[in-house]
Amino acid sequence: MTPDRRLTLARPDLADAALEGVVAAARYVVPARRRVRAPLVDLRPEPRLDAGIDTQALMGEAVDVLDVDEEGFAFARLVRDGYVGYLSADALGEAEPAPTHRVAAIRTFLYPGPSMKLPIAGWLSMGAAIPIEETRGDFGHAPGAGWLYLPHLAQQDAAPEPDFVAVAERFLHTPYLWGGISSLGLDCSGLVRTALHGAGRACPRDTDMQERALGEALPEGAALARGDLVFWKGHVGIMRDGETLLHANGHHMAVASEPLADARSRILEKSFGPVTSIRRLA
Repeated sequence: MTPDRRLTLARPDLADAALEGVVAAARYVVPARRRVRAPLVDLRPEPRLDAGIDTQALMGEAVDVLDVDEEGFAFARLVRDGYVGYLSADALGEAEPAPTHRVAAIRTFLYPGPSMKLPIAGWLSMGAAIPIEETRGDFGHAPGAGWLYLPHLAQQDAAPEPDFVAVAERFLHTPYLWGGISSLGLDCSGLVRTALHGAGRACPRDTDMQERALGEALPEGAALARGDLVFWKGHVGIMRDGETLLHANGHHMAVASEPLADARSRILEKSFGPVTSIRRLA
């Protein structure tokens, strides 16, 4: 079986040392652990800016780097998703200090000082993680990033939102972006992944991976419930209740909520064909 290039840190000239004897490569190397230090970075299938976006990584995500080329692209694996590709080495920093807090708001600003009246220095999306090493009033300082409004954050060990659908609903009307996972834009599987991560649950990145890994398939004609995942070939949505689908999609170019019956009819006629499965999480 050919290894899935999305999940295999290997290419003909170089591979993860853990894959020696599993995949053929000219050389095997132990990856170096790094951490994303930019608010958001794109992961591409090839080391070119015109190669498109497979997925993205948020500030604080751990990354295993195998190689950095002369153009500044790191060949790497996102530790949380296991996704492999190329990202800008300039967006990476040392693995330490480890994050102490995560962004719990859908989006928050970075400031150059502990005041909301200062011009913003950047932004972070839900799920980004930072080390807070100093606090002043309602603000905390993350070295190398800036000051953040503490009520928008949660400690890394704080209990997550129990309802992943409630997390997904906070992204309603967010623009559709192929490969996106942030509050600036996300795709269908990115919405599912971001919502489940926000609820403290593991989730693969792409639709086909999610359909294989998440939940149990429901029998044909079963009554649907909040949290059920509806899959097509190349698309996925989340049931808000027994009849309403929430999904990031190219028809609305946004995260939209609509009757499942309407979505099924349109998708059958115009894009992904019939539903391939409906899965219920434990």
